[in-house]
Order: sequence, then structure tokens, then C-alpha cells
Amino acid sequence: MTYQEVFVLFWDQVKESIHEGRFAKLTMAKTIGKPNLKNIFVRPVYSEDGFKVLVKLRYASKETEDEEKELTMEDAFEVLKSHLKTSFSTVLLFTTTKDVTFKINKKGAGSITENLPTFHNVIQAKTDF
Repeated sequence: MTYQEVFVLFWDQVKESIHEGRFAKLTMAKTIGKPNLKNIFVRPVYSEDGFKVLVKLRYASKETEDEEKELTMEDAFEVLKSHLKTSFSTVLLFTTTKDVTFKINKKGAGSITENLPTFHNVIQAKTDF
């Protein structure tokens, strides 16, 4: 399976955790090379408009201001997908029942592993919009 196909399976777990109210956080990590973009964080936002996420792009240089956007899950998926294998090789899903890690190895193959949960409660992102 290509890493793109494995990422779709990983994303199914993300959507399932949201549907079941277990989604705590998602982080893109393990940068490739030395990009200015250091991390991407995704936190839940429950609003009157339904479920959205706060996507935060954190930059390494102090000159570049971090960006925050409130997005739908579909839009967040496109943002994350665009940074796979170009900027990041790992995506971590934190839920209240398990942590799920998606990785792309040096040969371009994707894998999914599961571990015990880091978070036991869902903490909603604070937005200033």
C-alpha cells in the first residue's frame, strides 16, 4: 500500500474518534530537512456550527508568526495531506482511548501503530476569532 492509502486509513480513525467524542489532538511532527514550519497542531472546537478544528502552524524562526485557522475536518485533511512527505513524515493522533501514529519511512511506505493514550480528557481549543 502507498503511504497515501495508509494515510486514508489513518484519517478514518481520526474521523471515528471525532464521531465518538474521543478526539483530543493531532500533531504533525518529524520534519523532513530543515523547513521553517516546525509543527502543525489540530485541536477540537465545538461550536454552534458543529464540529470544527483549530489548525495551528508553528514556525521555527521567530520572524515568522504562527498561523491559526478554524477549519472543517475536510479542509484540515487537505492541509495535512499537502505537508505529508514534503515537510513531515509523522502524524500523531491523540484520543482518550489510544494514541495512533502514522509514519512514512525512507522508502515512502506508510505504517500505523497504536499505543496507550496520552490524554484522558478532551480539551477544547480556545479561539480568539
